[in-house]
Amino acid sequence: MLASELAAAYAEKIRILQLGLDEARSQAALATGALLLAIVLLLILGVSAIRKQAPFYVPLLMVPGIAVAGLRLRRQRQEVNRTWRLRGHYEHALQRVNGEWVGNGSDGLEFDDPNHIYSNDLNVLGHGSLFELLCTARTSIGRRGLAGYLLSVPTMVETHGRQEAVRELQDQQDLRERLGVLGKFDFNESSWETFASWLDSPALTYSNWLRAAVLASSILVIAVVVTGFLGVIPWLMVRDLAVPLLAFHAAVGLHYRDRVKQMLGWLGPISVETQVLREGLHLMEEQRFQSAKLQDLAGKAEGGSAALKYLERLLAAVSERNKDWFYGPSILLLIGTQLCWAIESWRTQHGAALRIWLEAWAEFEALNSLANYAYENSSTSFPEFSGSPMFEAKELGHPLLPFDGCVRNDIELNSQSRFYLVSGSNMSGKSTLLRAIGLNAVLAFAGAPVRASALRLSRLSVGASLSVADSLLNGKSKFMVEVDRLRQILETASADAPVLFLVDEIFAGTNSRDRRVATEAVVRTLIDRGAIGALSTHDLALAEIAVPELGGVNVHTGSRDGGDPMDFDYRLKPGITNETNALAIARLAGVPV
Repeated sequence: MLASELAAAYAEKIRILQLGLDEARSQAALATGALLLAIVLLLILGVSAIRKQAPFYVPLLMVPGIAVAGLRLRRQRQEVNRTWRLRGHYEHALQRVNGEWVGNGSDGLEFDDPNHIYSNDLNVLGHGSLFELLCTARTSIGRRGLAGYLLSVPTMVETHGRQEAVRELQDQQDLRERLGVLGKFDFNESSWETFASWLDSPALTYSNWLRAAVLASSILVIAVVVTGFLGVIPWLMVRDLAVPLLAFHAAVGLHYRDRVKQMLGWLGPISVETQVLREGLHLMEEQRFQSAKLQDLAGKAEGGSAALKYLERLLAAVSERNKDWFYGPSILLLIGTQLCWAIESWRTQHGAALRIWLEAWAEFEALNSLANYAYENSSTSFPEFSGSPMFEAKELGHPLLPFDGCVRNDIELNSQSRFYLVSGSNMSGKSTLLRAIGLNAVLAFAGAPVRASALRLSRLSVGASLSVADSLLNGKSKFMVEVDRLRQILETASADAPVLFLVDEIFAGTNSRDRRVATEAVVRTLIDRGAIGALSTHDLALAEIAVPELGGVNVHTGSRDGGDPMDFDYRLKPGITNETNALAIARLAGVPV
């Protein structure tokens, strides 16, 4: 489906949802009116019954009407909320298709690592990043999963599994709709850190016999008080029987008070974040997947929703325990302590499984984000993978650029052409070309389609030095930061795990002669370790290192037709550039030349 057709389909979906939202709001207003009318009639009939102007049972006739109106109002409000959220889901989708997504999504900066070997250089995270373009995850758990997919290179088996899963999920728009409206409200969240913090918190130790004794004594207290109210036994006997039991509760409560209070503090965030995860796991359990990756994730999620449902009930009871109407009895009966014991028992039984459920959900949301990207970018293609080091692309484009304005280039890095040395003047598109190579490699290894008519590549460890800057915090100059990054790339490179290196203006902080010698030494080391890649420069002296012995190929970017030196076409051309634009740059700076 073309982008224009998809945009029209999304716009029509939004129009239909808006009509449904208006209808749901209208029905909710009618239900509200019916409920208020029923309540008013109940009050009027109640007053009449009190004044003996009507039989006592007449007001009770309004109770069913109030219940029906209340239930109808609740359903209509739920429908309003769901339709409103679904409309927002498609509004964001329309923004992506229309190229208006920058600044309107999650930037993923919470997962940023300043020392990552390619993230900052390729714009994987941050404002207007690959992460922001891709991310449709409902929860921060899913956002974490997507970041993990984009920031590491898996095995080929894992990459194949992801790609197969993305292909299966690509056209499942209904599933993505259900994912988008999980939970009661958009602000309901499920975060990895909340669950991990609770799982890693100290255990609340207790004896099983003590837990059984407290439960039995609580039942006895309730039974004694109830029999007292029924007049079966006198209140003096109630006192004599209940006081020793309550004293036992007081002793146990004082002993566990500090630890229970601490645990209740950890349970607060958990209580508001369980629902979305539970609903998501239930959604996974309902599916019947074909791909091995999705079947594995669904298998890991099995049983998760039922276990979390029970945990939700315990957490809801903790919340009720703190309410005024129940706080007194809960203190006397050690409800808080008993609930904490029950929750600790749940953690002992399901803690290890919960970590697996979290990982499964993180990957499932990541795969759905990639599948949504595939659905909304039908002009992309899924890459093929090879055993020998290579990156061969036809019509490769930068995935973050608007589709219509994206210039495509063919790339051929393999055993014969091990690296490109891209020369050209400033602003001619050299670094953009390198980022296009890197980002499409990241997409390929994540399991997503790439912006190319065809791409064939091997498993490669990506390493980039494109936008390094000085670090005042660490006391390092820009040149030293670049040297550290090149060291990191060299340490990553090996014959067993070839690296795809992408370096812009290598050693720009030194003189031309030393720059050439140092660059050749770095490139030779990389090539000896099985690497392939590309370097860009405006220093033509570096072109001398692109010799057949190293498998180097000189290519360049430049002006459209050799006329205006600032009229770039961003096409990759063979050979070394022979263009200069010094005077044009000076004029841009305001120099009268």
